[in-house]
Amino acid sequence: MTVQPLGSKFIHALPFWSSIALAPVTIFTMYQGGFWFVIPVLLIWYGVTMVDEITGQYKKNADPDTSEDALFWYKAVTIVWPFVQFAVIFWAIYFITRSDYALWEKLGIALNIGMLTGTIGINYAHELMHQKDKRERFLADFLLAMGLYSHFRSEHLQVHHRYVGTPKDPVTARFGESFYKYFRRVLTSCPQSAFRAEKEKLAKVGKPWTDRSNPFFTYAALQIGLLVLTFLIGGWAGILFFVAQAFVAITHLELVDYVEHYGLTRKHLGNGKYEHVQPHHSWNAEHRGSNWILINLQRHSDHHYKPNRRFPVLQTYGAEIAPQLPYGYPLMTLAALFPRLWRKKMNPRVRRWRDMYYPEITDWLPYNKGRTPMPR
Repeated sequence: MTVQPLGSKFIHALPFWSSIALAPVTIFTMYQGGFWFVIPVLLIWYGVTMVDEITGQYKKNADPDTSEDALFWYKAVTIVWPFVQFAVIFWAIYFITRSDYALWEKLGIALNIGMLTGTIGINYAHELMHQKDKRERFLADFLLAMGLYSHFRSEHLQVHHRYVGTPKDPVTARFGESFYKYFRRVLTSCPQSAFRAEKEKLAKVGKPWTDRSNPFFTYAALQIGLLVLTFLIGGWAGILFFVAQAFVAITHLELVDYVEHYGLTRKHLGNGKYEHVQPHHSWNAEHRGSNWILINLQRHSDHHYKPNRRFPVLQTYGAEIAPQLPYGYPLMTLAALFPRLWRKKMNPRVRRWRDMYYPEITDWLPYNKGRTPMPR
């Protein structure tokens, strides 16, 4: 892959600021009422895919050793967004609880806001939670609380990155598993595995789970605080709206999680040991438009290989190193909603991946069912 210097000026980072445009579009459609709520939906699922088709794939890599100073305008969008999202959500709550819109219109607005908080907000939280700066990590918690999914930070950092591609990672979608079965599984298992991971982490330093350093207390405080604010602004109708948009956001997050590792497993080496995570354990996508809106999330192979890299310097890999998705995440997540279509599109790719990397494995049933030994 070609490596080139990363431009440090705002104009160079501008494509990654495209997500900001969704906020005024969402507010505008909210004021219009009626079926205008479909505009942001079409922009996210179809508009971005059209940009992918027009702009093609981007196969160049920025220098991974680019200085933090040169990344200022790239980092800025992730720091600005939490405040934009907060304003949009609570203005929407104020507006709809005082409007005479029909129930279906209010649900349409909740769908819009949820797509915003799920597609952009939780994705930006994912970027921020990986940083060393405590202020950035707090912004990640703030964003996740707006989606009522705060445990995602613990699950992602303590469980997913450590155990991806093994039966101990609930977020690794199994071969042949539909999104709906996967969704039910992660909704129940992820909060438990996240709490257990934090409890075990505290136990290693001789502290009980009730120690105030347990981030679950921060999660609870932020979520309760936002729900109280919601009630003060919009009453019980506001609470229902907030919960509805959060459910949409969670659904979008888990659709992406489902796509990212579907059918990709790490080889069991015996005695509960698994091979190290490699770029071929995540699906990669080089589509330009969707990587702009998702701040390079689709360069997921490199994110798992080098999780501390900021999004502008994530590397992409060719098909000989990392498996490639046929389309960007917007279209792939839409396909995941239709299990037959998804399996038709993805199962042959998983089989080719298995033949390419693990020709020595002849019995894939334990991997398909998550029955290989738990990692030590």
